[in-house]
Amino acid sequence: QVQLMESGGGLVQAGGSLGLDCFASGIIFRINTMGWYRQAPGKQRELVATITRDYRTTYADSVKGRFTISRDNTKNTLYLQMVSLKPEDTAVYYCTAEILINSWNQKDYWGPGTQVTVSS
Repeated sequence: QVQLMESGGGLVQAGGSLGLDCFASGIIFRINTMGWYRQAPGKQRELVATITRDYRTTYADSVKGRFTISRDNTKNTLYLQMVSLKPEDTAVYYCTAEILINSWNQKDYWGPGTQVTVSS
């Protein structure tokens, strides 16, 4: 059974930095695109950043220049480095990944989420 698990959330002051990790475990043939989403209270879940298997990245305009997404394919791990954090970055951050458990069976998986709180 494939699972994603985020870690690294917490409380930080505005202007501070925080790093998130997401580890994929289980029977995994290959991981394609991975990404981070976030959901603030009372708001819809929104895309933060994505990264393909060959390291092409996309970012939401609101985080460009402040957040960096990366991955280690040898460790099945996704990262999000966040700097210059703002109170509006406060949200639950979710990891997602397109995972093949064999050469023909791909499914999207989500982690349970990790809380990031930025105080002003």
